[in-house]
Amino acid sequence: MSPKLALLAPIGLLAMSNIVMNVAWYANLKAPEKTLVWAIGVSWLIALGEYVFAVPANRIGIAAYSLAELKTITTIFSLVGFVIVAFFMFGEKPGLNQLIGFALIGAGSFFIFKP
Repeated sequence: MSPKLALLAPIGLLAMSNIVMNVAWYANLKAPEKTLVWAIGVSWLIALGEYVFAVPANRIGIAAYSLAELKTITTIFSLVGFVIVAFFMFGEKPGLNQLIGFALIGAGSFFIFKP
């Protein structure tokens, strides 16, 4: 595998993985009339799709990133995915305090990638 692909593929795959996972976590809130067992089952089915992206991302990514770097990429995309899902599925926009908090988490991630 080319070094460029090992750098870029995990980023795209982890982005997709976290969008799917955020949908798995929160989509069931759109159907409060359904049972908890239904919500768990549907969420697990959606989450299975997440593994289609996450597992290859980590297997490819380990050639270019440390485990801490891969986890940091996942965490950042988890937050970005949350904001996207919250906006498009629920019409929620992050407030100033949330944006500041997300920015601080992003700033902290700088140190994980600093040599």
